[in-house]
Amino acid sequence: MNGAHLQKIELDDFGALRVTGADAARFLQGQLSNDLGRLGAERSVLAGLHNPQGRTIALLRIVQLAPGDLLALLPRELAAPVASRLAKYVLRAKVKVADASQSWRITGLVATTVSAPLAAYPTLAGEQRRLGNTAVICVGEQPARWLLLAPAAGAEAGDSEAPAGTDESSQGVPARREVWRQLDIIAGMPQVYGATSEQFVAQMLNLDVIGAIAFDKGCYTGQEVIARAHYRGRVKRRLQRFRSRHGLDLKPGDSGELPDGRAFTVVEAVCLEDGRCEFLAVAPLPGTGPKLSAAMQPDAPLERVSAPLAGASLQAEAAPLTRANVGAPATGSALHAAVPSELATTGAVWAPFATSPAGAPRPGGTPPPRSLNEELPHELERLELPYSLPD
Repeated sequence: MNGAHLQKIELDDFGALRVTGADAARFLQGQLSNDLGRLGAERSVLAGLHNPQGRTIALLRIVQLAPGDLLALLPRELAAPVASRLAKYVLRAKVKVADASQSWRITGLVATTVSAPLAAYPTLAGEQRRLGNTAVICVGEQPARWLLLAPAAGAEAGDSEAPAGTDESSQGVPARREVWRQLDIIAGMPQVYGATSEQFVAQMLNLDVIGAIAFDKGCYTGQEVIARAHYRGRVKRRLQRFRSRHGLDLKPGDSGELPDGRAFTVVEAVCLEDGRCEFLAVAPLPGTGPKLSAAMQPDAPLERVSAPLAGASLQAEAAPLTRANVGAPATGSALHAAVPSELATTGAVWAPFATSPAGAPRPGGTPPPRSLNEELPHELERLELPYSLPD
């Protein structure tokens, strides 16, 4: 096998938390959605960290370096805040949580074929092996993909610190970070960044489908909401894969609207060489109808109550309130017609909203949130994922 069949990708945007101590595994067992009893010297575990509302704070890949010595891999931008958050729950447990991102070099390897030089590498997703000073974790099978974790001090020597059982030619040719990102998208593998942290309930990211949730384990933060969604109802908003037919630049956290009116929020995205965009987004499943965007979804059911203006009759000449005329002068007539006379005498007057088309923004006001609806070409194709979503 020569280097042309193996691509090497530096994952500099990945970080690591180091969780050490006699209670390390037991501590994480009470915080994460997966069963840490499945973790071992030859197996890593993918798990979510959630808030009490079941929304995903971060997605972690847990790697055991030794008993009582664990690494949790996640985007580097989340490493410090997640370490700080976990440290608040340590209490009297014999465990220490620290951001160790600077101490580890994380590299991705992608192979189109596996031959003798890679025979020592694990071949099933989730399996891990320790080769010399490097931990090798299989994260994909078609194509074969591995994460290599090496101490940063040793990694500075370059390819001479390659894992045992490989040779110089097997280290492959350098590839862009986007190659790894696109393979994650093709595999339907979500990621959580600062822009999307605490936006989605676990099932919206398909964590139940990719094996990041154990429904038969003990309690953990957010378990009640996640279990209720699993046992009592269908999750109508799920992670799905899309590709634009024209040039488009998206990033995690962006939101838009599909041609049929369904709102979506981007979870992971990559710009292809021809300018098109391939991305994973949370959106209502086909056939469920348009839904509120992720940012507007409540964490719990809300009771609808009557508003004072709802029962007031509008004058015949007043314009009805619709999406089309919100912020327009005609809306003022509709509002004033609906206000009881005893309130109208207060001298209050109607003015267009600061962000409406009819009114100029107030000086120093907060700019409206970015919307892609005007920019987004309504030519998106929905692509299949390598796994099936629950009915």
